[in-house]
Amino acid sequence: MNPTRRALLRGGASALAAGTVAGCLDDIDATNADLETGYAAFFTLWDWGQQVSGDAVDFENPVGTGQPGHGWSPSGDLTRDIADAGAFVYFDTPEFSWAQDIAATLETDYDTVAVIDGLEGLEGELLGWDHEADAGTHAHETENDHSNDSHEDEGDHSNDSHEDEGDHSDHSHDSEDGHGDETHDGHDHDRSSVDPHVWLDPVLAQDIVDTIASGLADADPDNAGTYEENAAAYTDDLAALDQRFEDLIDAADRQIAVFAGHDSFTYLQERYGFEIHTPTGVSPQEPSNNDISATLELVDEEGIETILYSPFEDREGEYPPLVNTILRDTDATDAMPITHLSGTLARWQERDWGYVEQMEEINIPAFKKALDAQ
Repeated sequence: MNPTRRALLRGGASALAAGTVAGCLDDIDATNADLETGYAAFFTLWDWGQQVSGDAVDFENPVGTGQPGHGWSPSGDLTRDIADAGAFVYFDTPEFSWAQDIAATLETDYDTVAVIDGLEGLEGELLGWDHEADAGTHAHETENDHSNDSHEDEGDHSNDSHEDEGDHSDHSHDSEDGHGDETHDGHDHDRSSVDPHVWLDPVLAQDIVDTIASGLADADPDNAGTYEENAAAYTDDLAALDQRFEDLIDAADRQIAVFAGHDSFTYLQERYGFEIHTPTGVSPQEPSNNDISATLELVDEEGIETILYSPFEDREGEYPPLVNTILRDTDATDAMPITHLSGTLARWQERDWGYVEQMEEINIPAFKKALDAQ
């Protein structure tokens, strides 16, 4: 959260509003806003908004398929479109600065739009970028009582031969669909001390879903019962997902996995007490040769056979170059994707996979194999 930024936007943004955002909104009739439509700042919030609202609200996700939502920003001004909608669900953190800007404008000038900060009330649960989860300290605490194991192997690539030649510097990445600089996987971690990836924790996810339901119910009392019932049913699904992760870690023979990218999964590690080693930690920068060498040593020392990677960094069914480097220079034999769920891919969208389905079909099978919990 960034109250200073919010205060500046609200109190001192008159020049900005006059020049850009509000200037193009002056002709919007606020009475047209209703709760038949809404916007969410990235894929997971969009999915949760849909789950909670059911048929009452049609949410839209502005982030394109194939693009990660964290660090993303719109190519044009979305304020007009969102002001015409009835609800906006976002995270009030600088990693989503475009959403902060729009939320501040809506709250100042458009009181007919329900602006819902999914992080509200979670201040004490948020982790810093420099937080290190302790592997093996599996202390799962939750007061949530919100009460198939067939998986498609999204990581079944055929090009795991170790035929790459060259040094460890061959690991530049391109997006699946060519959008943006995927070397950074859509991230900018320099603007905030708080790690925003809280949505990856299935327990804290339940709190966010309840926050969305409360915000919608406050704005639309006629459908409050629908929002509350849908939220209760969905948090049951999240509680079941939480239990699956519990069972996975309990069955694991290994408490460390290797991820060929930078770490967006600290909340999962903190919740379930395992470790994800990456050559770069949370940094979006390219790893040094020393970092890669240390990773190669770790893979062989721990007997790790499956390397994890971001599916947003593969291209045309090929592993990212860093994965090929690890497979070539260690005894690891294969790789599987895990997703940070800030975006979605076309092949998952075609299957109508939301947050829970992607966790169940992609992340859980990959962690099972990487942690030897088969």
